[in-house]
Amino acid sequence: MIEATLTPVVDFDTLGSMWRSFESRADSSFFQSWAWMGCLAEQRFDRPTLLEVRKNGEVAALALFNRHGRALFLGETGIPTWDSVFIEHNGLLIARDEAGGALIPTGLRVAAARRLVLGGVDEAHRLALRALPGSVRIRQTRPAPYVDYAALPAGPYVASLSANTRYQIRRSDRRYATDGELRIERAGTAAEAHGFLTALAALHQRYWESRGHPGAFAGADFTRFHHALIDRAMPAGEIDLLRISAGHRVIGFLYNFVYRRHVYSYQSGFDYQPAEPHLKPGLTSHRLAIELYQSEGMSRYDFLGGEDRYKTSLANASTTLHWLEYLPRFSARWLAAGARQLLRRQDARLAATNGPSERCLGHREG
Repeated sequence: MIEATLTPVVDFDTLGSMWRSFESRADSSFFQSWAWMGCLAEQRFDRPTLLEVRKNGEVAALALFNRHGRALFLGETGIPTWDSVFIEHNGLLIARDEAGGALIPTGLRVAAARRLVLGGVDEAHRLALRALPGSVRIRQTRPAPYVDYAALPAGPYVASLSANTRYQIRRSDRRYATDGELRIERAGTAAEAHGFLTALAALHQRYWESRGHPGAFAGADFTRFHHALIDRAMPAGEIDLLRISAGHRVIGFLYNFVYRRHVYSYQSGFDYQPAEPHLKPGLTSHRLAIELYQSEGMSRYDFLGGEDRYKTSLANASTTLHWLEYLPRFSARWLAAGARQLLRRQDARLAATNGPSERCLGHREG
């Protein structure tokens, strides 16, 4: 028998112990681990709610929601400044001996009395929401390209890439090599990792601000979260800060998560000055990182969500992540969404028979 309950969280220390114990027997991503989920949890989650799914009395799945307004946010808070940390590979934490099955639908059905917001979840979560008696809005869908090391042919990694990508990497490497030997170095201590992250943030902000964007590190909560995450997760080897250089010239930094032989390429900062067209700091840096992790026996180098060209050029596989909103039947939002859909259909019918409607043209009577 499968049962699910939602209860308020009153003690994060107790929840952390329970979560870590269950995590050890669950298939999960780094974003579902307690290292990530519990980072600054007392500050981030103002109304935390735990979903427990039990099968024959034993815990089979867990999920941490936050109540914000009239919604439940899975693994997020509903507060934009905190959610800027951007969760991916999100979802219910499910026991390893369970294939998901009815656990996801059962858990979400219990939570579905409220509006649900699920960010960065897989196809199984999307299908489970669609089976509920409400409506599902897909806010966005992103491919998540990755390097599957097991699928690489024998030989050097670069040899597996397209001729154009190989040419760009080799040309970039040769240009950088005029400044000295190409190197990739790992922060060896937490103090060094904090320094790498600060330097990464400066390069990241310089690039994005020059393009008229705020940059990921513009918010104090984002920066605070990730410095706290270094202290939480680096002792277990789950945080990796890498510096890529040529001689004395710093090319850039990579900020990665390493969890169960899965590398998550989370953030980067590159030096684009001088802006030479043949210098490709991203391609050069990721190539070196991919080869480093390959030598260390990792299974996957995950570029996370996005269709950036460098990701698709370097990857050999991809999965899909969804950002979803569920509206329960007869809720105010569900009724409003239905009304909007009805108006759109009416406008389409009018446009097909009589041309644009007066409502669409903004005309008033009288």
